[in-house]
Order: sequence, then C-alpha cells, then structure tokens
Amino acid sequence: MSKPSKFKGVGPHWPAGNTPLNVGSYTRIKPKIDVSQCSGCRLCFVFCPDAAISMDGDKNPVVDFNLCKACGICVNECPKKIVEMTTVESNA
Repeated sequence: MSKPSKFKGVGPHWPAGNTPLNVGSYTRIKPKIDVSQCSGCRLCFVFCPDAAISMDGDKNPVVDFNLCKACGICVNECPKKIVEMTTVESNA
C-alpha cells in the first residue's frame, strides 16, 4: 500500500516538495476563455503546466493570473479554440 502524500489537493502539476510561485506579474499577455462556448472537456486544466487553470462550481475553467506564465498551451490544446491570448491592463 502506498504512503499517503502530505501534499493533498495539490494535484499532478507540482512535483512533491514544490509549491506554486506568483509568476503572473512578468507578463501582460493572459489567456481568455469564452466559458459560454466551453464543452467542459478540461483539456486546458489538464495540460496547464502550472495549475493556473481550475474548474469552478459550474465546471467552467477559471484562470489564476498569479500562476499563469502565459505559455499558451491552453490555447493549443482547446479543441473548440475558445481560448485566446489577450493583453490585460493590470496583472490582477
């Protein structure tokens, strides 16, 4: 039987011992997801290397701009092509 992880809820995105960093301040380009067209496939969530995308209570993807480094993987992985990179005014 495997030993329980002390990093419960962190998910597969961060190797054991690593914690997420606030990297969102170094770019003004961020993904924008048109949730009204989202099919709920969760590919953006699965492929995000920084776990910057989570799913809200309605199972819609939500981007945490503090974790997003604007790599664009979510744009490429979305089968409906409803994710686009946009310029934001502030890094909130």
